[in-house]
Amino acid sequence: MVKLKPEFLVKNGKREFVILTARDFDRVIEALEDAEDLRILREARRRNANSPTFTLDEVKRRLGISPSRGRKASRPRNRRPRATNGAREQ
Repeated sequence: MVKLKPEFLVKNGKREFVILTARDFDRVIEALEDAEDLRILREARRRNANSPTFTLDEVKRRLGISPSRGRKASRPRNRRPRATNGAREQ
């Protein structure tokens, strides 16, 4: 739940405008987007409830990709660039 500290501007005795900090505004927007994403996910699950499902290995087999055997994909190491001005790296 988003905790807010709104300030209200009153016009003719009624609350007319709300002022939020930029951070609070961003949090409200993010919460609304998350709620919309959840609604879409629930709808998709409901719509596809009776559809067949496949494991990752089944999909790879169907696509002709050999299933992984617990190996991680190799990634290039992040190395610092060598000094170009003749200075030694520490």
